[in-house]
Amino acid sequence: MNSNMITINLENFQQVVLDESKNKLVLIAFWADQVPESIQLRDTLATKIQPFSEQMLMASLDCQSQQQIAQQFAIQDLPTAILVKDGQPLDGISGPQTDESIATFLDKHLPKAQDILLAQAQAALTDNNLPEAQSAINQAYQFDAERADIKLVLIDVNIQTGNTDEAQGLLDTIMMVDQDSYYQALMAKLELAKQAANSPEIQALEAQLASKPDDIEIKHQLAAQYSLVSRHEEALTLLFRLVQAGDDDTKERSKELFLDILKALPDGDVIATKFRRKLYTLMY
Repeated sequence: MNSNMITINLENFQQVVLDESKNKLVLIAFWADQVPESIQLRDTLATKIQPFSEQMLMASLDCQSQQQIAQQFAIQDLPTAILVKDGQPLDGISGPQTDESIATFLDKHLPKAQDILLAQAQAALTDNNLPEAQSAINQAYQFDAERADIKLVLIDVNIQTGNTDEAQGLLDTIMMVDQDSYYQALMAKLELAKQAANSPEIQALEAQLASKPDDIEIKHQLAAQYSLVSRHEEALTLLFRLVQAGDDDTKERSKELFLDILKALPDGDVIATKFRRKLYTLMY
């Protein structure tokens, strides 16, 4: 029997069925040795909900040894499984089940993958763990690119990683009905990020480069300044062009700075992945 499955008896009935079901859903599989299908259903359910232990507790009840409890649930036939919330039956399945019917039953009550990833991203942001937040919310967005709550967290991450253009593009897609206080706070945060990303030092270097478009040192300084204010894509674009077209000395110095900026970006960063591929293609 699955080690994560709780076996219900008279001693723990109060704790598992009544108390635990106030904190999370409790799924009880009723089984008996003489009904192999009930054992199969029990074990199948345990396997399928194992990744969702935070949201659902798996329990089993041997109808032979715990007849008194089985009678309380009015169990007539096996296999049977009942979902309990706040001490009361919420839903259930009975009789032979297919993988499809089990999936349909569980999908009504288990969180979707994007919900779990969104919660992970929100928790990581609270803990100031930006790489973990970025990884989780990017995955959530791949599952569902239309949900406003996912997009808002992705906007937050993009602002904090300096991807202001991506953040602005996503903000523009938020419907009026979803423009809550979080949305308003992100609007303000993005405006501040844009102002900080256009410092006087950067403006001066951009002006110098406009008058001296072939000056390698100015380009290197500008790329470094871009990187300091999280304008990583602009910095890497500037340096990649030098790695592509410069002389040997320029290529080598530009490549060193290019790689330094890549190393500073978190694992899984979309911009870092994009430019690593571009460099790999150029080299090989």
